Amino acid sequence: MTTTSSLTIQSIMLAAPVVPVIVVEDVAHARPLAEALVEGGLTALEVTLRTPAALEAIRVMSEVDGAIVGAGTVTNPDEMAAAIDAGARFIVSPGLTEPLGQAAMRDDVPFLPGIATAGDIMRGLDLGLVHFKFFPAMAAGGLPALKALAGPFGQCKFCPTGGISLDNARDWLAYDPVLCVGGSWVAPKGPVDHQTVVAAAREAADLPR
Repeated sequence: MTTTSSLTIQSIMLAAPVVPVIVVEDVAHARPLAEALVEGGLTALEVTLRTPAALEAIRVMSEVDGAIVGAGTVTNPDEMAAAIDAGARFIVSPGLTEPLGQAAMRDDVPFLPGIATAGDIMRGLDLGLVHFKFFPAMAAGGLPALKALAGPFGQCKFCPTGGISLDNARDWLAYDPVLCVGGSWVAPKGPVDHQTVVAAAREAADLPR
């Protein structure tokens, strides 16, 4: 397997302040959702591998101009390979295992693994990784926990995900090691109300950081 693009995980994290965390149950909703999110300014889209429709949704969304589509909830190298074959340009995982991390590094795949402890970060650093998803962000202690965790690891950058909303996103984004946040509030399940999604995406894309 070869690299999917010349993108880096940092450039993807900097594409917009919010990375929509997307659950697609009906492929018919995939293109309208991607089009609305991109129109609103959110171009890096994480489609979670939580439904049977996910891989096909990645294929469909990847056809939308301006969309940088990645796969989330990737837990092993086989899922990573399937997602890349479907068109995913980056990979997000809820955690970090050595086999998945090694596979991503070997194939030069932009990779954002989940971490919740110092040990997780150290394992990532051993693999050459410095960009991480802090997950589950609120359940793991919120912003105070990330600040305490990030302190010894000044080279690392983070995307908090899990319990992030429009109400608290500004606080996370104001913390320098946070490059972006992951959120599902901008990508509701079901049929797409185009204008509603565009408006929510624009509000998220305008968040300061």
